[in-house]
Parts: sequence; C-alpha cells; structure tokens
Amino acid sequence: MSARIFSPAKTAMQSGKAKTGLWILEFDPEVPRKIDPLMGYTSSSDMKSQVRLTFESREEAVAYAERNGIPFRVEEPHQPKRRQVSYADNFRYDRKTPWTH
Repeated sequence: MSARIFSPAKTAMQSGKAKTGLWILEFDPEVPRKIDPLMGYTSSSDMKSQVRLTFESREEAVAYAERNGIPFRVEEPHQPKRRQVSYADNFRYDRKTPWTH
C-alpha cells in the first residue's frame, strides 16, 4: 500500500492555472484491473484506487503520509518549457525576423 504525492499539471484544454498549485496523494493499485467480458468495462476490486486526497502544500501531504504510516514517493512537478508571449509581440518594430504575409 504505497502512495504517490504529486502536483498535477494543467490540462491542455484550459488556459488558466486553476488547481495546479494543489498536491494530491493517491494510492498505487494493489490489484491489476480486469476487463469485463460482457460489457468491456474496466474494473478493480481495489478500493484504495478510488481515494484521492488533496492538500494545499507538499509538506502537508508528506506529513499526512508519515503520520499515518503510509509509504510514499514524491514526484516533483515539471515546469513548462514554453515562455509566455503576447499577441502584440508579433508586430513589434524591433522583431528579429521580419513579419510578412
């Protein structure tokens, strides 16, 4: 029963940074998932895979895991590689490459 603590990245469908500063503790699956032969649904008898705890900071999540004796691993968040630019930068006078049609 180990857990992972991570900070989720923003989804590709959102432009803001909502819910990206939170830290989540989620348990690793103990039992592999099974595919129902009739309907094709994926199911598992592992109830801990449904538990997802949210914390304001990494330290709170680590303290909770240590207090309850849960072995854990921390995954550091990845920083985006793109830099923020504005639309007006496309029409700047001192642009390095000329803008033409």
